Amino acid sequence: MSLQWTLIAGFLYTEIVVVLLLVLPIASPTRWQKFFKSRFLQSLSNRASIYFLILLAILVLFLLDAIREMRKYSTVGEHAGEHTHLDAEMQGNMRLFRAQRNFYISGFALFLSLVIRRLVILISAQATLLAQSEAALRQAQSATTTARSLLSQKTVGESAQNDSNEAHDKAVSELKNQIKEVQAKHQELENQLTKEKKDKEALKSQAESLAKEYDRLNNEHAQCLQSAGDKKSD
Repeated sequence: MSLQWTLIAGFLYTEIVVVLLLVLPIASPTRWQKFFKSRFLQSLSNRASIYFLILLAILVLFLLDAIREMRKYSTVGEHAGEHTHLDAEMQGNMRLFRAQRNFYISGFALFLSLVIRRLVILISAQATLLAQSEAALRQAQSATTTARSLLSQKTVGESAQNDSNEAHDKAVSELKNQIKEVQAKHQELENQLTKEKKDKEALKSQAESLAKEYDRLNNEHAQCLQSAGDKKSD
């Protein structure tokens, strides 16, 4: 394997590890959010989109190169004569296999780059929704405590009691409206959080299927190499 494809393969293995770290319940979304907002990553966030586009362009170029190699050696194999030398035929098959291997490596690397970016966005959104939900719950508890304290107060005197009752009713009405708004906002945040969890589970299943497909391709790769070695030894 040449140097550039070794680097692409190493990048693919790194992406697989990153996807597993993001998908498995190793850390909470809040901790991931703190990590994403660290000083080092924050210094790169200003140009993150540019770096991501450059990375996608490089992977697309490698993917197109692998497709070109596949078409090239597939065409050579189809036009080869029946009396082609065995070594030449094996050499052509080996080059075709390498082109196919490079195609899968660059394709999976490109796909996982998009998956990682989407996972980071979903985890950040989930952490934000959790923070907003906790703030809404604290606000609702504070409003409830205030309402209870107002309800427990009693005034002395009929005129003072009437004035206090009017102010009390007005305050209670406002507090009830605030509680209803907070509860509605809390329900909306819970719905959004449930949706984000479903999206995360879907991405997790996609990552698992991708890992299974990658293991299967590695097994086929090993079998092809073993078959090629057996043919060469014969």
